Amino acid sequence: MSQHIPEYARGYEEFGGTVGRTSSQSTPWWPDEQGPPRRSPNIVVVLIDDMGYSDIGPFGSEIPTPNIDRIADTGYRLSNYHTTPVCSPARAALLTGVNPHRAGYGSVANSDPGFPGLRLELADDVLTLPEILRESGYATFAVGKWHLVRDADMSPGRSRRSWPLQRGFDSYYGSLEGLNSFFHPNQLIADNSVVDIDEYPEGYYVTDDLTDRAIAQVKALRAHDADKPFFLYFAHIAMHGPHQVKAEDLARHRGRYAQGWDEVRRRRFAEQVASGLFDAGTPIAERNTEPGYDAPLWDTLSGEEKERFQRYQEVYAALVDSVDQSVGRLLDLLEDLEELDDTIVVFTSDNGGTAEGGPVGTRSYFSQFVHGPVPPDWERDVPHDESLIGSPQLGVHYPRGWGQASNTPFRFYKGQTFAGGVRVPFLLSWPGGLARDAGDNGVRRQFSYVTDLAPTLLDLAGIQTPSTRHGLPAADRDGVSVVDVFRDSTAASPHTEQYAEFGGHRGFYRDGWKLLSLHDGDPAHVDQPAWELYDMRTDPAETHDLAAENPDVVAELAAAWDEAAWRNTVFPLFDAPGDAQRRRPAERERFESPVRILAGAPTLERYRSSRLIAYRDFEVIVELDGWSREDEGVLVAHGDLQGGYLLAVEDGVLTFVFNSYGRISRVSGTLPPGTGTIVVRAEATADVRWNFVVTATGEGEADEGTVVAELPRAVQLVGMAPWTGISIGLDARGPVDPDLRGRRGVFRAPSSLVAVAYRPGEIKVPAAVRTWIDQLAEDVAD
Repeated sequence: MSQHIPEYARGYEEFGGTVGRTSSQSTPWWPDEQGPPRRSPNIVVVLIDDMGYSDIGPFGSEIPTPNIDRIADTGYRLSNYHTTPVCSPARAALLTGVNPHRAGYGSVANSDPGFPGLRLELADDVLTLPEILRESGYATFAVGKWHLVRDADMSPGRSRRSWPLQRGFDSYYGSLEGLNSFFHPNQLIADNSVVDIDEYPEGYYVTDDLTDRAIAQVKALRAHDADKPFFLYFAHIAMHGPHQVKAEDLARHRGRYAQGWDEVRRRRFAEQVASGLFDAGTPIAERNTEPGYDAPLWDTLSGEEKERFQRYQEVYAALVDSVDQSVGRLLDLLEDLEELDDTIVVFTSDNGGTAEGGPVGTRSYFSQFVHGPVPPDWERDVPHDESLIGSPQLGVHYPRGWGQASNTPFRFYKGQTFAGGVRVPFLLSWPGGLARDAGDNGVRRQFSYVTDLAPTLLDLAGIQTPSTRHGLPAADRDGVSVVDVFRDSTAASPHTEQYAEFGGHRGFYRDGWKLLSLHDGDPAHVDQPAWELYDMRTDPAETHDLAAENPDVVAELAAAWDEAAWRNTVFPLFDAPGDAQRRRPAERERFESPVRILAGAPTLERYRSSRLIAYRDFEVIVELDGWSREDEGVLVAHGDLQGGYLLAVEDGVLTFVFNSYGRISRVSGTLPPGTGTIVVRAEATADVRWNFVVTATGEGEADEGTVVAELPRAVQLVGMAPWTGISIGLDARGPVDPDLRGRRGVFRAPSSLVAVAYRPGEIKVPAAVRTWIDQLAEDVAD
């Protein structure tokens, strides 16, 4: 900097050139641009949702996965890779290398109980893999499922501190939710904004849409910069329910599963042994028989059950097929760019296969997927035409017998700390930088954990981790690089111990021993673990409990679990009904107060919409100005094919449509002349029903109006239903009434529709679960 600059001048302190009064008296200077190390590889991480250990060809599946096989053929299979029991914790651990509770995600991002391990947003001192890579000169792209944002923060005006762009990605396209419809997503996000779409085009399928976006991002980068390395995080919405597939994909898998889940498990395990994942003579876990987890012998099922149950698995296989096609498109792109050898490709799952379809599966996913209060007679499988299983018309999920087949050869499922919930397939390929030796089958049996992925990728790419984030000392990583394991099949695993916890289920691994406890579901017992002990070196499927024979090992590992729990903010464990589902006090005032939505407003976000009606009385007040007998259209719609309601005028008739998990009821009446207000009143009952009364107030009529239609005893929409939020003046995205959509499309209302107001009322739940909701209400009031 020039000596002629006066002392009071500002803005020149860091300038490396010289400055005079004119440019001819000055020397320009530019700071060095941060770039990656020379010849840094691209990185592609493909993360699948709820895919079990044996669901792809390289891990024993009969489902053809030729493109995923390509990754295994040139790369490595980690046969002893562990993750967390559920999805948000796995995603947080994968992207940060920090243990899930320390990262703030002891559970899924659908509550806010107010404890450090359940912040359900990433802390300010936690560095993410895309942040590190972007700082090192990488382009960073994310597509697909995020699920690292509390559902209360998915709407406009809320904090975006845990959204993808705020966590290191240059661009993002996908769903912030934990799941979504494959044909009619309730909401998609592009970067930091909701995608403005009212109706999805003919032939839309979300996996194809995500793949199109991922490919477009890479193509655009290469058009502008031939050398910049990129990180693509592709987190599929598949295999999470509700399972829906394209007809042409389903057709390829018809008749594949008539032999049933027991035979599928036997064949998959035989293939796993033959391919080197396990030694000959390794025991396979018997069927799960514990109440609530049990899967019956296939041969004990009725003919009707066998016929329906195999339909569900055909759909699941078609979902795997669609993911494989997506992987193939990505690999083909890399080949076309001549960059496949220079790209690290990872394929894995967030947790094991799930039992959420229940013992018999479901054709009404959102009635099955209710975790809140419902009466004992709740119908979890609303019967629908079996030919529609897998189609856009239904939301389905397979029975848990197929979930155990997904997790071959292990016990239990997603949500438990046993191997079925936490051991998943893992593939890594980098032909140009981590080539396999001749004769090496690529199988690595050393223990590794989801937190190891970030440090391993950084190690392979030669990227150093910054010591700070936004001026704060960066949180220490818990994961370690396992690069040496890939390079040397005899290398010892550097990850020697690991705790696990979810919903009171516990686990602790150390040097081949694994301590486990299955929580019995009684909150009072959550801190009374019934420990089981397994030797993973000889019994990876956890078939022979050695706890009684090794009390000293049990005591040692139990103490280690306790210490790890304190070091990772696992405590407190929830020992009272409803504690885990608490919400912060301000949320009730913000989300459960009356709201008036103007016509033309974008679709209200799903969670915000649900708080206005869940388990409660409510009123919907439609304001009209100058409505004539010729006017028609949808006045208000909330939900989609999986459940919802709408109010529409067609051919001069007002119709209230109620879709209860696929069962559709319609009641109609004539509006009085000069109608200015229409009111839908819902009275909630203690057995989770609604009594609906629709009134209309015409010109000169009293405030209470005229009763136009009534619908008593409608089964309430609770839990995740309605899935699509509230739309004013049209039935947006997924249709509440498919017949109306087929005739009239989204059926926009005219300008005489002014606004729609919601007035939420009293919460009413079954007496048997009153304690659960009272606890929540007390916590909110405190």
